[in-house]
Amino acid sequence: MTPSITRRLLLGAAMALGLAGAAAAEFPERQVTLVIPFAAGGSTDVVGRIVADRMSRDLGQQVVVQNVGGAGGSLGAQQVAKADPDGYTILMATVATHALNPLILKQKPYDPMADFAPVSLLVLVPNVLAVNPELPVNSVQELIDLAKKEPGTLAYASSGNGTPLHLSGELFKSMAGVDLTHIPYKGSGPALTDVLGNQVPIIFDNLPSASSHIASGKLRALGVTTAERAPSFPDVPAIAETLPGYETYTWNALFAPAGTPPEAVARLNAAARAAMADPEVVKRMADFSATIVASSPEELAEHVKAEMAKWEPVVRDANVSLD
Repeated sequence: MTPSITRRLLLGAAMALGLAGAAAAEFPERQVTLVIPFAAGGSTDVVGRIVADRMSRDLGQQVVVQNVGGAGGSLGAQQVAKADPDGYTILMATVATHALNPLILKQKPYDPMADFAPVSLLVLVPNVLAVNPELPVNSVQELIDLAKKEPGTLAYASSGNGTPLHLSGELFKSMAGVDLTHIPYKGSGPALTDVLGNQVPIIFDNLPSASSHIASGKLRALGVTTAERAPSFPDVPAIAETLPGYETYTWNALFAPAGTPPEAVARLNAAARAAMADPEVVKRMADFSATIVASSPEELAEHVKAEMAKWEPVVRDANVSLD
């Protein structure tokens, strides 16, 4: 091989590498679709829209929200799992899509690990154990004592069978050793209405949706479900202060389809972390009672494994399954 041919081959290889690097650096070249697997107006939708707006500025391309509700988040998650793995379709996932549904659904529409590329765990959102003020309890321990004194007579409301709020109640029952009857509703709104009207005395709800009722005194918050107290309600204890090890929460995380190029995942992760560090976003999340995490992809993968391990015995013991 002559020196001139060798130089041309080396030059060609260098140009190819340079073009590949430039292509990777240019991601994204068009708008990114963020699939939110629930209807508009819920906590995941609110978080998603805040994050999408700020990521758009960092990426230099619009991040467009698409609500794909149904089947407890499975329809939207399945859509992203089957999307082209190019980084232009991503999912705002939750504990439902990536921990509970894979455990509860008899028909598995996707694998939460194998079918997705983790991007970033964004936030943790507390749930809350609250009661109608007419129930004569003022703490988690008093509720446990009353439930043990009158087994099977107390009921709690949740947003529906198999939801994180339902299973928050089942985990509480298991760890406290009490017998509470579960009353499922079609969403938090109807459940809140009946608890406010004292049709059902107890509720597990997302803290953001219950916040105004707690602040007004129409609900009495006994404990938040996160390991530590929520900054927005510092006087409300964590349930874990009474039941060590108790912890549940709603979380929001970004995933891309499996096979998405690592450079696209890295760019999306950087944009997500920049969004979560923005002072305006920090304030909005604090108003929403959300704790910012902004993890690496590897940390999110470990989080999903831990969540599935935590919820598997709860789902099994509660005998929860859905077609």
